[in-house]
Amino acid sequence: MSRGHAGPRIHVPDELREVLLEFTISYLLEQPGDVISYAAEYFTRLREARTTARVYEETAPTQEDELLSPDESVMSKDEEPSIRFSGRRKSVFAETYNPEEDDEDDDGAKLVHPKSDEQRQRLATAVKNILLFRSLDKDQMNDVLDAMFERIVEKDELVIKQGDDGDNFYVIQSGTYHVFVSPDPSKEPNHIHTYEDSGSFGELALLYNMPRAATVKAVTQGSLWAMDRQTFRRIILKSAFKKRQMYETLIESVPMLKALQPYERMNLADALVPRVFNKGDRIIKQGDPADGMYFVEQGEVVISVLDDSGKEVEINRISKGGYFGELALVTHRPRAASAYCDGEVRCAFLDVEAFERLLGPCMEIMKRNITDYEEQMLKIFGSKQNIRDIR
Repeated sequence: MSRGHAGPRIHVPDELREVLLEFTISYLLEQPGDVISYAAEYFTRLREARTTARVYEETAPTQEDELLSPDESVMSKDEEPSIRFSGRRKSVFAETYNPEEDDEDDDGAKLVHPKSDEQRQRLATAVKNILLFRSLDKDQMNDVLDAMFERIVEKDELVIKQGDDGDNFYVIQSGTYHVFVSPDPSKEPNHIHTYEDSGSFGELALLYNMPRAATVKAVTQGSLWAMDRQTFRRIILKSAFKKRQMYETLIESVPMLKALQPYERMNLADALVPRVFNKGDRIIKQGDPADGMYFVEQGEVVISVLDDSGKEVEINRISKGGYFGELALVTHRPRAASAYCDGEVRCAFLDVEAFERLLGPCMEIMKRNITDYEEQMLKIFGSKQNIRDIR
């Protein structure tokens, strides 16, 4: 193995890992018969969506005034529904999991590995930034914490070996681990990556039900959190399935999103991330840079701006089916208003990168809304100069 340490280091960019992960989950949910044809169609759509977003971005307005959108009425009943999960062909995997057929919500059926409070806290810290778990809600994250068990590894131990069947998914608690890939069994493997006290590995073999694509060796003594294959697939795939179902329903209630094609709505549903806020919480602050926009799932959001005396003035209320924060993304300017929770609020958050990639077809609607918001502000502050002053 010594020659492997001197071999070329290959860093896998986070963007590549994320694109491949999103494709993998989409493939497993759709379960098409031909992976090559599905991949070609998937990445063609992705490229077209990004191209469209760039075109709209190049024609973005330069207005100085950005406000937040008012609530809108519920989408009409004749709105074209988004793609559903019905009529899928079965996967070619020897071991399959179909989230549509899994309606088991009995807590007694869940796998639970008992842990001390200290162990559970360490595990929660270790998994909080794992890409796979970023869209899980509180209950789903609790399932993850329950299902994982601790594994102590010794120096020079092979955690996984290239070519073996995938058994567990691993999250690193501590230790240093080298990743090796051997393109030819007769040659020394290449050292391509190093994990130090953080990270995760082993997911692709479990998602694809295929042999391990690399070897992971512990360079030091360390500790891992592990989840078995069946539990991993049930939690990840079922959560992705339920999330898409929930957000497709939400998307259907937002009139602006009528401009999206069904497959675009499906991609948007996959990109949304749940956010929960309590009464009085400030979701966004006037003057802050924009990191994304919000769709309201439940509750009511109060939009307010500072007047020339520094007092906050309520200008709008947004409830289920409404959205806010988008115009800071359209105009590329700081937030021009603050948003507060009136009671508990559930939102779906779309980050700025996904916004530019997925909502190109809706951009013209958002641009037109800028004029409406200016008129609304004029009624409150009297002139455009006053509007500029509150910025």
